[in-house]
Amino acid sequence: MARSTLTRREVLDAAASLVKQHGPAALTMRKLAAELGTAVTSIYWHVGNRESLLDALVERTVEEMGAIRPLGRTPAERIVSVARTLRRELRERPHLIAMVHERGLTERMFLPAQQALVHEVHAGGLRGARAADAVRAIQFQIVGFLLVERNRERSPAQSPAESELWDPATAPHDPALARALARPADPEHLFLLSVRALVTTVLAPAPPTPRTGR
Repeated sequence: MARSTLTRREVLDAAASLVKQHGPAALTMRKLAAELGTAVTSIYWHVGNRESLLDALVERTVEEMGAIRPLGRTPAERIVSVARTLRRELRERPHLIAMVHERGLTERMFLPAQQALVHEVHAGGLRGARAADAVRAIQFQIVGFLLVERNRERSPAQSPAESELWDPATAPHDPALARALARPADPEHLFLLSVRALVTTVLAPAPPTPRTGR
């Protein structure tokens, strides 16, 4: 029995869930109607055709990505919080983010996060080109790390595996390093390590300009 009431938000929620699980190709109006227990005509009434539905999903994704709020006592802590949240949000929406990119809205999607980073690098004392470079370096670090992370997740099983390549005999001068490299990488730890190191560097005071003699 078809549902008698349905909201646009429920339609978008269900569509987003299908895309997250199976990708945009799996999103059909019939499958969406079945998921919601309603008639296909009801879906069309709320969101229009499939292209309009995809556009609405893209717009909602852009809006959701704009809800990032910095947390922490210092500019450095707040920048790291933005980086962590942005990575998490991007990881949770791979197919939706791909749709945003295909529609040429990636820069618009990143704008709120960039604005939050600008505010924090200003609070950290940076201005002008140094502030711009800091914002872009942090953004590139987040996206670049995520791409490497997802590539590792999708790569085929390696033989020999990293655990087989590293043992104390491989690095007799540093067996602790060999044991650490033999263990699986901890992406969250590595992400925080790299972002904190970058933030510490970009927020460091600029070296004094050397004086030239007459």
